[in-house]
Amino acid sequence: MTKGEAGWPAVLVRERPRPPAIRDHPDAWRLAVATVCFGAFMGQLDASIVTLTYHSLRVQFHAPLAGVEWVSLAYLLTLVALLVPVGRLADARGRKLFYLYGFVVFTAASAACGLAPSLGALIAFRVVQAAGAAMLQANSVALVATSAPPEKMRTALGVQAAAQALGLAIGPTVGAALVATVGWRWVFGINVPIGVVAVVAGHFLLPRTRSRNPVPAFDWWGLAWLATATTSLLLGVSAASGLPLPPWVVAALFAAAVAAGVAFVLRQRRARVALLDLGLLRLPAVSPGLAGALSGYLVLFGPLVLVPIVLVRAGCSEVLTGVVVSALPAGFALAATGAERVLPRSTTDRGRCLLGAVVAGGALACMLVVPVEAGWTALLLALLGVGLGVFTPANNTLIMRAFPVAASGTGGGLVNMTRGLGTALGVALVTLALHLAPAGSVAPAARRGVTVLLAAAGVMLPAAWLSPRRTASDSGTVTK
Repeated sequence: MTKGEAGWPAVLVRERPRPPAIRDHPDAWRLAVATVCFGAFMGQLDASIVTLTYHSLRVQFHAPLAGVEWVSLAYLLTLVALLVPVGRLADARGRKLFYLYGFVVFTAASAACGLAPSLGALIAFRVVQAAGAAMLQANSVALVATSAPPEKMRTALGVQAAAQALGLAIGPTVGAALVATVGWRWVFGINVPIGVVAVVAGHFLLPRTRSRNPVPAFDWWGLAWLATATTSLLLGVSAASGLPLPPWVVAALFAAAVAAGVAFVLRQRRARVALLDLGLLRLPAVSPGLAGALSGYLVLFGPLVLVPIVLVRAGCSEVLTGVVVSALPAGFALAATGAERVLPRSTTDRGRCLLGAVVAGGALACMLVVPVEAGWTALLLALLGVGLGVFTPANNTLIMRAFPVAASGTGGGLVNMTRGLGTALGVALVTLALHLAPAGSVAPAARRGVTVLLAAAGVMLPAAWLSPRRTASDSGTVTK
């Protein structure tokens, strides 16, 4: 230990190496990916499990639904706003360090949420929890991309995407069981033991950051403009989805989002140390890849709102509806982990993106014409999940290979920010389509929602087409 590294403060801000036995093991990268999957799984589990607490929260705190919805909204707004800046800081200070502290913050805030004495306190603790989740999610893709060998990156990102799909799939079931048995507080309490295990595993199994991109100062104005832009956009979309707000408020929110977005770009061009190097967006595969990521997650999350409402209106039981909806994340997880074994090795990442976009678009096109029945819907949702499961890992691989290793955290933050925006837009736009459908109608409501999703899937195909035709890894060259 050198001078300046001694003492507890230095220990707390220094990344610790893995034990030599783990570092030199042939499967060390697999252990690192499995550790990152803790965060991927918990992030999506928490996103889907909390909605099951709404009724209990309304009863417990005598609150209206509009107030309870802020338990989710505050989390989402904070998460999306912090992903890019946290990724930038992680590139400078250490991705392993930020990931581990992210789990510490997330776990402590989860315990506080479970003990919250009021709805206001719960919402405040959810903001802190989202800050921890941002430290996790901004680094998850970067840690996978820098831990796995270049030729295994697509497989590793597929496993991470499958862990997200698994958390999404079992969230409603686990949430319903916890609320019905031990109460809503354990929906947050379940994060605590998993978080403790993840911190210990990450300490021993995650590699240190080998390449860093230090910054002498932090762009606080850039963060403020980015947070204003994303928050205004998500609030505007949510307001347009049927909230009882005057039209001028909705218009003002969208105008604020555009103005803040322009201010953010101007700030990044002039700042001595920019929050986001805009030159990174001009790298091959980055801009089309991010557009594809946003559209893909919009298409993934939209049906999770659309299908339950439509099937229940059509007379299906809630149990059967849950089984049908689970076909989507199940198909996603199957394809994300199994495509590598089924598709020819010569298939490039661009080819996989094109194939996945065509399959997903075809499944949605079929949903426009088939009857609204559980059997057909489950089959087409599974096919849609397969298409997205082929598309997403390949698309993420194209994006992360385009970023320099020293900017991996920034790249991972951008990927996860577009995921968050896609998730929010999927929920909001489908809700808006249902809101505009005639009251009590089933088939028209289903067609409106599917049309929105099909339009989003239409962005995936040109995004894949504009991606590089071949990368070094596609041709078998391993770069270091």
